[in-house]
Amino acid sequence: MSTDSPIVLNVNGIEVIYNHVILVLKGVSLTVRQGQIAAILGGNGAGKTTTLRAVSNLLKGERGEVTKGSIELRGERIENLSPADLVQRGVVQVMEGRHCFAHLTIEENLMTGSYTRKDKAEVARNLEKVYTYFPRLKTRRTSQAAYTSGGEQQMCAIGRALMANPSVVLLDEPSMGLAPQIVEEVFEIVKDLNHKEGVTVLLAEQNTNMALRYADYGYIMESGRIVMDGPAADLRNNEDVKEFYLGMGGGERKSFKDVKSYKRRKRWLA
Repeated sequence: MSTDSPIVLNVNGIEVIYNHVILVLKGVSLTVRQGQIAAILGGNGAGKTTTLRAVSNLLKGERGEVTKGSIELRGERIENLSPADLVQRGVVQVMEGRHCFAHLTIEENLMTGSYTRKDKAEVARNLEKVYTYFPRLKTRRTSQAAYTSGGEQQMCAIGRALMANPSVVLLDEPSMGLAPQIVEEVFEIVKDLNHKEGVTVLLAEQNTNMALRYADYGYIMESGRIVMDGPAADLRNNEDVKEFYLGMGGGERKSFKDVKSYKRRKRWLA
C-alpha cells in the first residue's frame, strides 16, 4: 500500500468520557489511508474498542461520548452522524464477540447486513461474493447461527458487514476466543478482502503477533493513550515491542521483581 494514498480516517486528539465522569481516551490521534490495514494494539482495557466505537458512533449505547477532538471521514466531520449515516457512507463495524442473531440462519444473518441496499441484483452479487470468501458459510447457510462454531459465527459477522458493500471495515478483536488455525483463516480472508476488494480496515486486536503480520501500520495503546506507532514491520522488530507484546524479550525468564517494574522500564512511559 502506498504511503501517499489519500487519508480515509483522521482521528485528531479525541477524548472519550463514559457516564459523564470516566475518562477513557486521552488525546488519541491516528490516521488510516485508503487501502490500508491499520491495527490498534494493546492489552485488555487499553481503549481499543472505545476508539473503534468513537469512529462508528456506537458510543451512545454505552453511555459514552467524544468530548474533545475531531473525527473525519474523507475530510468530513462525522462525530454527529448516526451509525446508520456512517453505513450509508461505507463505514461498517464488526463488533467483538461474534454478534449474530442466534435464532436466524446464517443466510438470514447475512441478509440483515444488506438493509441499506435497494438493488436486489447487487444484494445477490454481494451474497455470492461473501460465499466466495467464506465457502464454509455457504455449506452452513441454512443452519441456525446458534448451532454453528465460533469461527463460523465470526465469519458470519464479517460477511454480514460485507453485505453493506463497505469501503471501510472496523474490526474489533477478530481473534477473540478462536482456535489459532481459525484465527489465521480469518486474517487471511481479511487480507484478501483488502487486496482484492480494496476494503480499508481498522482493526483492534490483543493478538499483537498476528495483527502485525497482516497490518501495514500499527498503533499501540495503553491506558487510553497511543504510546507508539509505526509501520508494522518496524514495530515487529522493535525491542520494546518484542519484550512487552510479542513475548520475545531476552533468553531468561523474568523474575517477579522485574515484571513488577516493567512500566518503569518502558521507555515510552518514562
